Amino acid sequence: MNILIVEDNKELAVEVYDFLCNVGYVCKIAHNCADALEEVNSNDYDAMLLDLGLPDGDGFEVLQTVRKTKSKIAVIVLTARGELDDRINGLHLGADDYLTKPFALTELSARLFAVIRRIHGFTVNSLSIHGFLLQLQDYKVSYDSVPISLTKKEFDIFQYLVLNKNRVITRLQLTEHIWGDILEVNSDSNFIDVHVRNLRKKLDKHTAIDWFETVRNVGYRINE
Repeated sequence: MNILIVEDNKELAVEVYDFLCNVGYVCKIAHNCADALEEVNSNDYDAMLLDLGLPDGDGFEVLQTVRKTKSKIAVIVLTARGELDDRINGLHLGADDYLTKPFALTELSARLFAVIRRIHGFTVNSLSIHGFLLQLQDYKVSYDSVPISLTKKEFDIFQYLVLNKNRVITRLQLTEHIWGDILEVNSDSNFIDVHVRNLRKKLDKHTAIDWFETVRNVGYRINE
């Protein structure tokens, strides 16, 4: 999942970044309101960790702006403000959760996973499609209880397509979502196709995957 960390404390931002990257997220840091809004407008993030006390404005302003155009992004407010009025205001403006500093990184990870899970509409820590079972937190895939060895990128692609089943996902969307900032990668290269081809080969060893569709000159779709 693609996470934007909006935090002006650079030491804390790096600490959160390193921790979340180590547990499997793709992360980007913004240190102020302007950079945060530019990132959200340029890239497709699953979640934003939003500090309120930013140098060029209030995090609530960022939250209000984001909610006008990005209804699906999960927003967890991270702040030293623990007052009840601030928490209520944040939730009214569209925050999905609220975590007061200082906080444990393990709690942040658990809350982040729970919020993203809820927004995507699944209530357990696994997904299933055509006999394949994806264990989201363990990055494991199996078919009829037989483990399938996937690379991290193959798992991420499979998971993202399953979460968006019956929708065409473009190569650019996959590039942005799996590798992070689209401005930092060559979206004309064929590395997405290579990873998808390898993923298909591994899945096809277990059952026919005619439901895993290539949409010519656009991208891919998994049909339920």
